[in-house]
Amino acid sequence: MLADASGFLGGKVLIAMPGIGDPRFERSVIYMCTHSEEVAMGLILNKPASDILFENLLEQLDIAVAPGLVMPRIVIGGPVERSRGFVLHSDDYRCVDGTLPTGNGIGMTASVDILRDIACGRGPSEAILALGYSGWGPGQLEREIRANGWLVCDADAQMVFANDAPQMWQAALARLGVDAHTLSRDGGMA
Repeated sequence: MLADASGFLGGKVLIAMPGIGDPRFERSVIYMCTHSEEVAMGLILNKPASDILFENLLEQLDIAVAPGLVMPRIVIGGPVERSRGFVLHSDDYRCVDGTLPTGNGIGMTASVDILRDIACGRGPSEAILALGYSGWGPGQLEREIRANGWLVCDADAQMVFANDAPQMWQAALARLGVDAHTLSRDGGMA
């Protein structure tokens, strides 16, 4: 496991193993926003919310959109609180009351203020809107990793904001020097 000096995985990426056993996480790449003894929280990066448009969300929130605005992509961040939005973004943006710096030049903000700032062109240079999140209770993620459910990889902004969802799982594995075709659904203990 590539944990930081404290043993926690905040700012890392989880890569789902073929035998994860949960279809919601099949071939998922999850950016870990926070991880401690009490909780782990991350956002799936490669599950596009293809039926939801950013401009429609802004319209529902009565937020006007500046002309020519480049819209962030929207992903399903996980199965928990799917009606709640989290913006994973470059660290050139900070919301005083709500940005969590996660490391690697990346922050996460869950305030509607960031949506207003994005809509008027004052938002971060890179952003992904995640609907819902992936969460684990005390010790749960560690057990899943030991059970061969996840691989852990270092992350950087280029990887996180890459707009190639279909290839992201294989690209994340390649960062570890792993060919997806060589992975087995069955885990083992040496």
